[in-house]
Amino acid sequence: MASPVFIEPDLEFIAQINSGPGLNLKKCYQCATCSVACAISHDDHPFPRKEMIYASWGLKDRLIANPDIWLCYNCGDCSTLCPRDARPGDVLNRLRKMSIKEYSKPAAMHQLFNDNRKMPWLFIIPALIIITLGFATGLMNLSLGGDRIVFAHFFPVPLIEMIFIPLSLGVTLVFFLGIRRFLKDMQTTYARLGKATPGPIDFKRFLVTLITQLPAIIKHERFSSCSENKGRKISHMMVAYSFTSLAFVAGAFVFALYVLNSHGPYDQINPVKILANISGIALIAGSLLLIKERRANARQANGYYDWYLLCLALFLGITGMLTQALRLADISWAAYSMYFIHLLFAFNLVAFLPYTKLAHLVYRTVAIAYYHYRKEETRLINLENKPIN
Repeated sequence: MASPVFIEPDLEFIAQINSGPGLNLKKCYQCATCSVACAISHDDHPFPRKEMIYASWGLKDRLIANPDIWLCYNCGDCSTLCPRDARPGDVLNRLRKMSIKEYSKPAAMHQLFNDNRKMPWLFIIPALIIITLGFATGLMNLSLGGDRIVFAHFFPVPLIEMIFIPLSLGVTLVFFLGIRRFLKDMQTTYARLGKATPGPIDFKRFLVTLITQLPAIIKHERFSSCSENKGRKISHMMVAYSFTSLAFVAGAFVFALYVLNSHGPYDQINPVKILANISGIALIAGSLLLIKERRANARQANGYYDWYLLCLALFLGITGMLTQALRLADISWAAYSMYFIHLLFAFNLVAFLPYTKLAHLVYRTVAIAYYHYRKEETRLINLENKPIN
């Protein structure tokens, strides 16, 4: 006779999930429709049914550090077909948000993205930092004269470096510490569920798996198996690739500045400039499409946390393109003002990266890599234990 298993529900954890827009775990009566609808669910892997059970029972230790919750791309098929409107896709989205909050420290930073009344501080803080450092160091030049509009004259490169280099290093440290804990906790969770041995991770093999999985992650192959929001793949990729291309553009201009000693502004026919313009337009178009799709989907939960990232991407693209247009139109006061506003959005993107929905780019990638790493480990163990006939 099997020994009894005692479960102690985390009631606060259940309440946190239910606090999401339109969520109520009591609606789920385990009909398994979500697992039937989900393209990544298998007979021995009832996804996301088992996650709904764990959530309803308040089993936080089986969810927050479980890579399975990151396999979902929130296509909405399960939520659309759910007969009780339990919204499994939104529950998983909520769990991913809670996982990011668990691993991106300090936790107090997340309060900025849980209450829309705190949104002004997301722009007041960087404005104060830029202006204070600019005047304290004497680097900011308020003289807007000259034959050409050169943003480096208003906000010199050393001032930008003084702000964004420490920010980037701080964000890297937050992600490093978070991922280190995340990997350790995923190992513990899988060991508790009987899917892995409690031993340490073979990081060499894990990195090989990560590199192997990157093409599929980058191409968003999972979106192709969705039905409800299959078209969202295009807009999602437009935004994702735009960010990637703009990061490359920024790196290219830094290389040109420090290695080639080449200073802007650059001609519009410059290949890197052309890529920047195409990426900026794609960022705006992709963001608008995502906003339109989210507004049209009445069954998808929409909260401040979700809207913040979409609006950040949209206005980052708009202010960037307007900054360039005003420079070309030779309206100096408007161009410099718009550049300052653009810097505030850029500050938001970099400084708050570990605490927004954009952090899923890092945690999802690590979780998917770990999931496939464990599948390969299990396969190798089974081969070793297979009897020889």
